[in-house]
Amino acid sequence: MGSARSAREAGRQPGGLVALSIHLHLRATAESEIRDDHTWLAAFMAEAWDNHPDEYAAGVADSIEKVFNSVHDLHAAAEALGAGVGSAWTLPVFGGRPVAYGADADPSGPPLMLLESRGVSQAADFLTAVSFDELWNVAGAELGGWMRDEEQVRQEFSDIHRDLQAFYGRAASAGHAVVKAVWA
Repeated sequence: MGSARSAREAGRQPGGLVALSIHLHLRATAESEIRDDHTWLAAFMAEAWDNHPDEYAAGVADSIEKVFNSVHDLHAAAEALGAGVGSAWTLPVFGGRPVAYGADADPSGPPLMLLESRGVSQAADFLTAVSFDELWNVAGAELGGWMRDEEQVRQEFSDIHRDLQAFYGRAASAGHAVVKAVWA
């Protein structure tokens, strides 16, 4: 879930990564400021990750710790609901195109995705149109296997959904793209 924690607390230490944690990091920015180059984007995202608490507070960043695959599965429940959202449910977590590693890119660098502004708007529309409660009613039982109280798990997913709604809403309003990195 996105939070205003320091990068160290969020799983990444300056100069390295902590292997026990994995995060999906989302950063909104103007498309005109993005270079379609893995090396450049990896450096941009590393700096953004180091500044995550401030960027989260400013509304231009979000992150999901560990459960982003399950958040994707929650959004997939929109298909079962017949919510008329097409494939927009795929956009908030894994949407966008992979940024290819160039010849000079560090192969140990994070996987990166770029969701252009049109996709950001579609993701924002999806998150606004779909009901978390309806998604949870369809998929929640399969997502609750986290050895914790079901209501606690439900609240965690609800908070993540609400964070993503706000993040994508702001990014879409600004006409921004979203760069995604997986820090492991």
